[in-house]
Amino acid sequence: MENPFKKAVKDVEENETNKKIDAVDDEAEVAKTDENKDEQQEINEAEKTETPVEEDVSEVNPLQEKYDTLNNQYLRLAADFDNYRKRNEQEREALLKYGAENTLKKMLEVLDNFERGLKAIETVEECDKVKECYNLAYKNFTDVLTKAGLETIKAEGETFDPNFHEAVMQTPSTDVPEHTIIAELQKGYKLGDKVLRPALVNVATEG
Repeated sequence: MENPFKKAVKDVEENETNKKIDAVDDEAEVAKTDENKDEQQEINEAEKTETPVEEDVSEVNPLQEKYDTLNNQYLRLAADFDNYRKRNEQEREALLKYGAENTLKKMLEVLDNFERGLKAIETVEECDKVKECYNLAYKNFTDVLTKAGLETIKAEGETFDPNFHEAVMQTPSTDVPEHTIIAELQKGYKLGDKVLRPALVNVATEG
């Protein structure tokens, strides 16, 4: 028969051993649980960080690229327009300056002819000679103006046009149709399509 004392000691030892084994198992389970928690936390953090980055790349970057493209196009267009405006102003100033210069140079020829005519008629008593000098100077003057682009507006015998004529008189007439210009009181002139001065006319009305 087994000694009761030894049996009690043996039972105590077995209990202690079982407790130690259970404690080791518990620690291993706790460590495994903590490890799983850490891994899951790392996965969650990775998903939180990666997902927004992918959205930013797919949504924000194309908008930024489109903005940069449109902004660059606007800057180039603004620069081109500014250059065009400056160039246009320079051309307009040059046209006004040198256009007047060329006209004045041509007018100097007319001025010379008037001076020559004045000297020629100082000792002339014949009226015909004076008329000849005057007509020569007048023709030279009108030729210069015509070359510069001046045109005479047609009036007498034409139908009245308020764009080119100004009626200062109206005369009843049965000889010509109504609104026909029967007399030119002052000549009108134009430069190309621009009227410099309308012709002053007398217009026929119903007789």
